[in-house]
Amino acid sequence: MGLIQTLLSTVFGSGRNVVAETAEVFRVNAEAEAARGATAQAAALAQFGGEFRVTGRSGFDRLMDALNRIPRPAMALGTMALFVAAMVDPVWFAARMAGIALVPEPLWWLLAAIVSFYFGARHQSKGQDFQREIAATMVAVPQVVRTVQDVNALRDVTPDVESEVIEPESFAEPGENPALADWRNTR
Repeated sequence: MGLIQTLLSTVFGSGRNVVAETAEVFRVNAEAEAARGATAQAAALAQFGGEFRVTGRSGFDRLMDALNRIPRPAMALGTMALFVAAMVDPVWFAARMAGIALVPEPLWWLLAAIVSFYFGARHQSKGQDFQREIAATMVAVPQVVRTVQDVNALRDVTPDVESEVIEPESFAEPGENPALADWRNTR
């Protein structure tokens, strides 16, 4: 009993688990990995929270931020409201559209310029982000081409010994089956 107890205390005793420690060399400890993941996620959430925390902003800054969020939804909802108004009261809608027809052309050009600059700045920003992503992808192309060439080179490897191909004509015809012949005779 003393020998087994000494052996087990050597492997598992004194607060250590040699088997578990050895296994962790080859496989990640799932519990420790989950704890590290939870810690990383908490740190990321704290960072994001810090980025969006607003401190020391004046009422004017908050008002300007709110006004900057209004145009796109207002135009979309306003256009849908015009469709509803045309169906609910066509005469009222026709009168309003006749009034819009009286707006002079230079005023339309001014409105188009304002809307273009508003949306154009956003479009340009998104376009530049897209160009950066394309450039990063293009930098990776040579490595991808090398990888594809390496994989194709593996496909072309042929064994030294040629495999023997058996033609269908060379198969021997099956002989008479005695059990089948016996069965036929009994019928």
